[in-house]
Amino acid sequence: MSGPFANDVDLARAVAREAGDALMTLRRTGGLSGAALGAQGDRLADDLILARLRAARPDDFILSEESRDDPARCAASRVWVVDPLDGTSDYAAGLDDWAVHVGLSVDGAPVTGAVALPMLDRVYASADPPRPLPPRPRRPRMVVSRTRCADLVTQVAEAVDAEVVPMGSAGAKAMAVVDGRADIYLHVGGQYQWDNCAPAAVALAAGLHASRVDGTPLTYNCEDPLLPDLLICRPEWAEAVLDAVARLRGA
Repeated sequence: MSGPFANDVDLARAVAREAGDALMTLRRTGGLSGAALGAQGDRLADDLILARLRAARPDDFILSEESRDDPARCAASRVWVVDPLDGTSDYAAGLDDWAVHVGLSVDGAPVTGAVALPMLDRVYASADPPRPLPPRPRRPRMVVSRTRCADLVTQVAEAVDAEVVPMGSAGAKAMAVVDGRADIYLHVGGQYQWDNCAPAAVALAAGLHASRVDGTPLTYNCEDPLLPDLLICRPEWAEAVLDAVARLRGA
């Protein structure tokens, strides 16, 4: 990776790509499989990302899924929020839909992000100009968890007559909405800030809707890293999905 990086998004993009490339090499040549491969991938990507960010932005804090948290970050304005390997089980199983997330929260807002999907040889970044989405389909496509789709998500899909598309990591699902392969990504039942900070930054920059499932903004660098739900979707579907969630929850 070359540097220095005057631009945060260029840094995020380069770091996400380098980590993704390293994970691809490990899976191809490391001689590991299953849980051992997943664990080694987590460590490898985490070490690489933290080293690169600390070298380029020594005054910033980092919140990573795979590293010890520093409570001092809560008073900081700039905090990198990182998931070194989003979809570890998918990666370890030899599947395609895993990701690397490098996001930057400034005063709690997801302002910068890069999401690498190495199996697609693609890095989505918040500086990329929004691309025209395909025409709105009559029936929206909703990406959901392949292994643990919550009942509420299934009920909302039925309420808006969405086609359900199972998929792996949070980053893969969010980027499917960004590039028009899907229209709605709804998640309830538990995520953490590193699961969605970078995807939310990319989605918002692309002109999509991104919020909590009650419609409130996604806020980062909170003391508790839990961020249990989110909605990323084409703007024209936001009201219908949020109304369905409220109705089904009895709000």
